[in-house]
Amino acid sequence: MSVFETYDETSRHYDTTRVPIGAEIILGCLARHEKPLGELVVLDAGCGTGAYSRAIVGRVGRIEAIDMSAGMLGQARAKLAPEAAAGRIRFHQGSIAELPLEAGSLDAVTINQVVHHLGDTAEDGFVRLRAVIGEFARVLGPGGVLVFNHCSQAQMRHAFWYYHLCPEGHDSICRRFAPLEAVRAILEDAGFVNRGAFVPVDAVCQGDAYFDGRGPLSKAWRDGDSFWAQVSADELDRALARVRKLDAAGALEAFVAEHDARRPELGQITFLFATRG
Repeated sequence: MSVFETYDETSRHYDTTRVPIGAEIILGCLARHEKPLGELVVLDAGCGTGAYSRAIVGRVGRIEAIDMSAGMLGQARAKLAPEAAAGRIRFHQGSIAELPLEAGSLDAVTINQVVHHLGDTAEDGFVRLRAVIGEFARVLGPGGVLVFNHCSQAQMRHAFWYYHLCPEGHDSICRRFAPLEAVRAILEDAGFVNRGAFVPVDAVCQGDAYFDGRGPLSKAWRDGDSFWAQVSADELDRALARVRKLDAAGALEAFVAEHDARRPELGQITFLFATRG
């Protein structure tokens, strides 16, 4: 369960502005397994509303989807009801640090924008992240594939324009994202071999809604990014007041453009590709 986001509440609006970007990258990495893609048993760890599962379920053998949030799983089950009935996906409510799966029973694991919810920081050595990656190593068979969807510190600092509305919340969420070099080191410690990294620079997590400068004024829009759960009530009030002031002055579009300028070169997310040794 996220240490700062109430997904049972926000799950109702999460898909309003959230899209599963980079699904083609995931499939490309999965295809590197020695088994045919259509035979792979894949874990979607922290599956949320099932957006990534739905994007790949027709191409793999079976998906085991797990999430702690009943609200998120409810959305996922509704979205993927036909696939569940056909035995293409099974759902589990539980922790990704204690997977209800047998050792060596999986061919691949995907995890998409999840581990910043664990509550880790550099000061504690990202101990919870180490436990989760250790679980992935346990349930994967030899040569198993791990696709780890995360954000670099540069992406967090410079690739989301609205983060600049809330400096305190911005600093807080950045501290929760383990640097990519730390993630790679933890993977190696757990017996994984790092195979590369991929950045879909042309894609944005919220689709066209991302470019809506007035978007933060809507709770449904904000529910698509857990960043807002890091923001205090006072800071949120100040941010919304600033959006309204910029809008009234005709300066909102320029603010978005200024703080979005580096996103096209950085992208918003990074996929780390690794295999179990």
